[in-house]
Amino acid sequence: MRDILAPYLEDPLPEKVYEKLEIYLNLLMRWNVRTNLTSIRDRDGIIQRHFGESLFLAHHLPYFQTLLDFGSGAGFPGIPIQLVYPQSTITLAESQGKKGAFLREAVRTLDLAATVWAQRVESMPSQTFEVVTLRAVDNMAEAIHAAVPRVSNSGALAIFSGESAAELPERFHWRTLSIPNSSGKVHLGLRTA
Repeated sequence: MRDILAPYLEDPLPEKVYEKLEIYLNLLMRWNVRTNLTSIRDRDGIIQRHFGESLFLAHHLPYFQTLLDFGSGAGFPGIPIQLVYPQSTITLAESQGKKGAFLREAVRTLDLAATVWAQRVESMPSQTFEVVTLRAVDNMAEAIHAAVPRVSNSGALAIFSGESAAELPERFHWRTLSIPNSSGKVHLGLRTA
């Protein structure tokens, strides 16, 4: 795992984080047999694509205390970010019931401080976060529209995109980061108004 993750990290992770990532990986692979959490089925692919990309973002985020992982799916990027920043308050929002059940089990198994919102983000009480992340959501344009009001003043919005660029909202100062070993990018926007 260390060798696969190395290109995504500025420095090696603490030993405890690697241990928890291994537990998370095993849990994900067991659940993925009966619940389609991710289309990537092989261990190295999950480590590279899901863990690596999530940890890459974690090391580029501005300082934050609260983060909303919008459309968390199997917990990416929220759970790896929580492992790197255990003192932060992270909300994993996922409206699909089976994925929400997996997220609750992952949070319990990994003993994380993260909370799971197992409904649509639009039904969440009025609340803002210092960082909102979007990765592999069904309708990215619609999700971005719903995510912008959740970003606090001077907060950040992180959007993962493939080869085709996402439509980035105004009122943010954007920088684009190329993800190692991928054609994908992370668009990191700091709110300006």
